[in-house]
Amino acid sequence: MLMNKAETVLVNSPPRRWLQRFYEVPMLLRFGGRLLPAARALEIGCGSGYGSQLVLERFGAASVDAVDLDPVMIERAGRRLARFGDRVRLVQGSATDLRAALGAEDGGYDAVFDFAIVHHIPHWRAAVAEVARVLAPGGRFYFEEVTAHALARPTYQRLFDHPSEDRFTAEQFLDELARHGLVVLGSTTRICGDYLLGVAAKPVPAGSDQ
Repeated sequence: MLMNKAETVLVNSPPRRWLQRFYEVPMLLRFGGRLLPAARALEIGCGSGYGSQLVLERFGAASVDAVDLDPVMIERAGRRLARFGDRVRLVQGSATDLRAALGAEDGGYDAVFDFAIVHHIPHWRAAVAEVARVLAPGGRFYFEEVTAHALARPTYQRLFDHPSEDRFTAEQFLDELARHGLVVLGSTTRICGDYLLGVAAKPVPAGSDQ
């Protein structure tokens, strides 16, 4: 589900980017750490590309594949990320079918990043399943999400457009990660459970040499 104009302005505003860089990223780094030097990362719902920029600069990814439904956002992200050259691949497509969008194979990424996009997806469980599928053993899922508690607030309902059914609480989101075999390394909620930040890992099979 595409963001409306009000939310597009908000997520691309200086205050939102300040919060992302100086609060959310340090929190996610505390839970999950930086990536290994050769790490291949994926960002779902990349928007104008600021999150992918942070994945490269702050998390240390060697490369980032980024997907978004909105072709306008892909174009904006292309301009923002042009200086990174072939370290970035941008594709229009859905987070619920990463094979169709990116040709993403099972276990193809060392990290997946979700900067508040899954709550926009009507079939959000399918997106979580795709995250788990494309993560390599030992790979990490860094997530920052908006919960059903926040989406029920009158301000959210007046200003923004979101799917109206099957919204998740923080607990339901974490349970869905566990259902797909992801182990939460650390998480936190803020503002009475409105927002959830955390990192989960895909376990390395017993006996593996990884």
